[in-house]
Amino acid sequence: MAEASKAVDAAAAIAPAEDGTLNDMPLLPRERIWGFWQYSSVNIGLSVATWAFLQGAACSYYVGAREAIVSIVIGYAISVLLVSLAPCLPSAKYGVEQFILLRSAFGINGARIVMIVMSTLFAAAWAAVLAIMLGHGLVNLFNELFGLSLGHDGAAVSAIGVITIVVAWLVLARGPVSVERVSTVVAPVLIVILLGMGVLIFTKTSWTDLTHVPALAPDPDSHTSFTLAIELGIAGGFAWWPNLGNLARLTTSPRAAFWPNWLGVFLASVVAAVVGAFAALALQITEPTDWMIPLGGAVLGAIALAAIAFANLTAILSQGYGSMVALRSGGGALFRSLPWPVMGVIILGPAAVLVLFPAAVYENYGRFLSWGAIFVAPLCAIQIVDFFFLRKTSVDVRELYEPTKSSVYGFWRGFNVVSFVAIAAGAATYALLLDPISYVPSEWFPYLTASIPSFAVAGITYLLLTKLVTMRMGQGGYQT
Repeated sequence: MAEASKAVDAAAAIAPAEDGTLNDMPLLPRERIWGFWQYSSVNIGLSVATWAFLQGAACSYYVGAREAIVSIVIGYAISVLLVSLAPCLPSAKYGVEQFILLRSAFGINGARIVMIVMSTLFAAAWAAVLAIMLGHGLVNLFNELFGLSLGHDGAAVSAIGVITIVVAWLVLARGPVSVERVSTVVAPVLIVILLGMGVLIFTKTSWTDLTHVPALAPDPDSHTSFTLAIELGIAGGFAWWPNLGNLARLTTSPRAAFWPNWLGVFLASVVAAVVGAFAALALQITEPTDWMIPLGGAVLGAIALAAIAFANLTAILSQGYGSMVALRSGGGALFRSLPWPVMGVIILGPAAVLVLFPAAVYENYGRFLSWGAIFVAPLCAIQIVDFFFLRKTSVDVRELYEPTKSSVYGFWRGFNVVSFVAIAAGAATYALLLDPISYVPSEWFPYLTASIPSFAVAGITYLLLTKLVTMRMGQGGYQT
């Protein structure tokens, strides 16, 4: 975990100080701390997280064991590739925070809106999901230890969820040092739990028997079920978008930022999700915290539940801290002037409300992922088209920090209207193929997925409108 400690030291150099000041300038080469193996170990530690178990459990609704492996691999491969290209490579090349780099595509004010929306929504949603999972785990632990019969949808889970959010806020209010102190042992513990789950699953059932277990709640059409499982994997990989660009900023080269994502985010997430799918199929239970006692017995199960509860708290801290740093660096003068504890309320306050409705939040995990993918798929497309195809991987870093009126990335009053039109086109395409509210797929969905067409439509729209409108009007600093 030495790399995690180094990461916190480096983060302290770029994170907000208690007085609200901030150094969000590009990192110089000597300030980069991660090579290939260091960044890989960091990604593995982040990816072997409790939400990966939930991802696998969601997949088990639609497919059996063999199809789960294939769909998880395909889904994560697509989204990890796209997220590795954008925002990882641009951030690694220039040492610039990913939300600041968004100014080249969205304009200075437009990027600020994207950053605020994505940071707050992702942080609140994930914090709520993790807090509710922690509540489920502690309820199971209390039931086992004290002979209680507390349910997963009752007031106990909500109360534990609210307490978790408050504790997370208290830790975050003290700054990044507190985050480091409670995060140093999480990854090894989760890896041990993951490996132990894999061993225990196959001591209770054989591979042959497992492959004959049907999906838990499949679509009547097997092709649609398989594509839904792939879409879950794509959306799950896109959920890393708010974090990976800023992590890649600390790498020594674009190559060191790209390939570790495959060893870390891709491979580790796939293994964890596959184990989660196997557990859900073998036990016929989709709640990850319900697996531990049946798999490990009372003692080992209770230890695993306690470890998962602690891991969920640290995951909330990591998500919350990253979002708070992003808001302070790119949210404008208002966020820079707010005290650190108030920033914690802005990020975690909505989560405290969501945990009051545990069933509504937790039972709609697939919809939650869709609401992320419906925006992140077009975002990745715009970033890739803008950076690789229109700017030929060249961004004027100095102009990223200039005032709106004088910067070439000012566009129209700080907004690039074209990028928002492309986002809307991509989001509409997604919704037509997979309704994010009802989660009902269209007749074309089994052949296309929703994220891939959304990505393609947004990218093509952005490319054409930039060439036909933005460049002809001399906006955006493009070389013609």
